[in-house]
Amino acid sequence: MKIKTFSYDQLDTFVHRLSGLSKLICFLLLTTAIMVTYDIRIIAGIMVLSFTIMKISKIPLSRIRLMLVYVFIFLAFNFVLTYLFAPEYGVEIYGTRHEIFSFGGRYTVTLEQLFYQVTKFSKYLSVIPLGIIFILTTNPSEFASSLNRIGISYKICTSLALTLRYFPDVADDYNQIALAQQARGIEMSAKASVMQRLKRMASILIPLIMTTMERIETIANAMDLRGFGKHKKRTWYAAKPLNRSDYLSILVCVVILGVSLFVRFRINHGIYWNPFI
Repeated sequence: MKIKTFSYDQLDTFVHRLSGLSKLICFLLLTTAIMVTYDIRIIAGIMVLSFTIMKISKIPLSRIRLMLVYVFIFLAFNFVLTYLFAPEYGVEIYGTRHEIFSFGGRYTVTLEQLFYQVTKFSKYLSVIPLGIIFILTTNPSEFASSLNRIGISYKICTSLALTLRYFPDVADDYNQIALAQQARGIEMSAKASVMQRLKRMASILIPLIMTTMERIETIANAMDLRGFGKHKKRTWYAAKPLNRSDYLSILVCVVILGVSLFVRFRINHGIYWNPFI
């Protein structure tokens, strides 16, 4: 059976056995720990932890390869633009200047700028595995039931569950439409120029939107026929209580966030770690 991209795959791993609520809390705590600092030591530690958890989750590279390619392209583009628009920003931040070489004019490469951009690159990159782990190891229905247990309206929870389930369907519809167009002789491979491929990829959006609207209407009608929203509460088949592993995972993430905040306010006395002083 072919597994859809970005779809939940039920495996027997430590991460899959965690509650959807605890995984959401851990995701938010670790993401916050990354966002509140530009200390590459903290960022690198969380990155190693996230890739380790991804390995424990047994997420195959083949399922996320395409997304990782797009992420790296975006990060590389961001890396270049950061330098082009602010080639001396690192010098302003750290207050020192160690020039490596110069392109001429205002474009010089300094250790400070390079360190700042590598830190920024790592900061963005470290968040990606956390999102992948959350999406690919969380049962949408179980996650929705967990949120409902803490007081969030079941209507919002159900909408969120449907959204998570719809990600793989959108990717699958896109691939089917692209294959159908190629079967009609529309070249979308590397043989066509970049501009031609972009235009032809844009043409996929119209049938994709139409397919999406049709599916939304079908789901909405089915929910109306079943009386969805009639009562203030509902029961869940996929409810899962928090256990010791959930509380332990949350505790570890709270400690990591605490360390990040301690390093920022008590050691670095700011968001940046300055190794040049």
